[in-house]
Amino acid sequence: MVSIRRGDEVPPDDLAGAPAVTLDDGSDPMPIQELAANIPYGFARKFGVALLEQAAEDPRFRVALREGDDPQALLEVRRFLSRPFDVELVPPERFDSILSERYAVDGQAAADAASGIGDLDMLASDIPTAEDLLDSADDAPAIRLINGIIADAARQGVSDIHIEPYDTGLVIRMRMDGVLRETLRMPPHAASTIVSRIKVMARLDIAERRIPQDGRIALTLGGKLLDVRVSTLPSRAGERVVLRILDKDNAGIDLEQLGMPERVDAVFRQALAEPNGIILVTGPTGSGKTTSLYGGLRLLNDGSRNILTVEDPVEYAIEGVGQTQVNPKVGLDFATGLRAILRQDPDVVMVGEIRDRETAEIAVQASLTGHLVLSTVHTNDAVGAITRMRDMRIEPFLLASTLRAVVAQRLVRKLCTNCREQVQSSNAVAALLGFDAGTPIFEARGCDECNHSGYKGRIGVFEIIRIDDDIRRMINAGGDESQIARHAYLHAPNLGSAARALVRDGVTTAEEAVRISRLEEPEPVAGSVDA
Repeated sequence: MVSIRRGDEVPPDDLAGAPAVTLDDGSDPMPIQELAANIPYGFARKFGVALLEQAAEDPRFRVALREGDDPQALLEVRRFLSRPFDVELVPPERFDSILSERYAVDGQAAADAASGIGDLDMLASDIPTAEDLLDSADDAPAIRLINGIIADAARQGVSDIHIEPYDTGLVIRMRMDGVLRETLRMPPHAASTIVSRIKVMARLDIAERRIPQDGRIALTLGGKLLDVRVSTLPSRAGERVVLRILDKDNAGIDLEQLGMPERVDAVFRQALAEPNGIILVTGPTGSGKTTSLYGGLRLLNDGSRNILTVEDPVEYAIEGVGQTQVNPKVGLDFATGLRAILRQDPDVVMVGEIRDRETAEIAVQASLTGHLVLSTVHTNDAVGAITRMRDMRIEPFLLASTLRAVVAQRLVRKLCTNCREQVQSSNAVAALLGFDAGTPIFEARGCDECNHSGYKGRIGVFEIIRIDDDIRRMINAGGDESQIARHAYLHAPNLGSAARALVRDGVTTAEEAVRISRLEEPEPVAGSVDA
């Protein structure tokens, strides 16, 4: 242990072999809640110092010092923190990991990106109240505001940022856990400045305001790679902009992390093990379909297969997978891209979405010629995907022989375990869920930990249909949805019963379960999970 006091000069050799270093000048420590949230990101990255996570019962702070960096920086850290702390020497690779995790989570990268100011209201107030025609090039306040908005959204786990101009003002809303919330309201004149700056960042044409445009912004937040997808749309009061934040760390998600129930996971893996055929994932926009498909691709991406995809857009880059983005402007749509990659000797093909008859026909032909095809279809449930393919005029006998499995999924908000409250279900709620009146369930309350929403994070709800001989015969015979559903869900949960199970286990609320369940839910049959 080496003792250091403010003003001491500490040669780097004095730290060699020391497991911990204590800085203490006898001053009274500040209460933790009154301390600045973290060491500024720019200083931490440059001088190799970072504040480590601290247990609630631990009265002292711990600071990581990157091996090889000058320990003199610790004196400035001591002045900034105004309290004693312990120092741990860490190798550079571990320090990079600490830096990424610490600053991507706690919002200090947001403050750094916003030039040291983390309050969005303060940043918004810097936008001029009226445009100065002699100084229209000064968009520094807009840059700080946009950086702060994106960084704050990434810190909170926001999936989409909506920038909406109206006659009465510019409204900024963020979608967190699937729900939009207004976070900022600005004067209407700020719209053109904000939108123009976003267009510059996304390399879009700032002079073109009559047609929609799409672009991307690549950002680094505390060492964390973010890809921001930009979409503009002309409206009466100006251009609307939606920013979708894609965390590149999600590209590495495995099937084990998807949270599929054991049976769904087993059936999905069996279908992926097939040498050929079609596997479909269905659900509305934002239900995690692409994430599930990427999890399947990672399982198949063992180096022994040629895996090619055609997507709109390519959301995450996967090492070892050939990914092509559609470009309608030059005639590269899903059908054209799928037809082209079939000449690239693929073993596995992923099509972002089957939207039309031509794409569906090529996918079926690809599966008949020995390829495993993965794709998505926009339907309400798994059985609906079969009907949708038939509506695209795919011959029933071809569909029956090529389809291997259909997964339907939704995302529901998880209750905050810190503030959820157990109650007795009312007669109305129990009737909606098929429970006995008075069955214990949990309701959302709200606390500081969940930002007073009552929810924290989301979880997937899944149903899966494995195409067996009986279902093949039904498809061939032109069986309707209810007939196929009765057989498919005889011994397996559908979306509604899977959601009700989450309510029963206290994972989510009755409102969330009802939101994703069909009102015309089929009645339970003998042998089903709700019978």
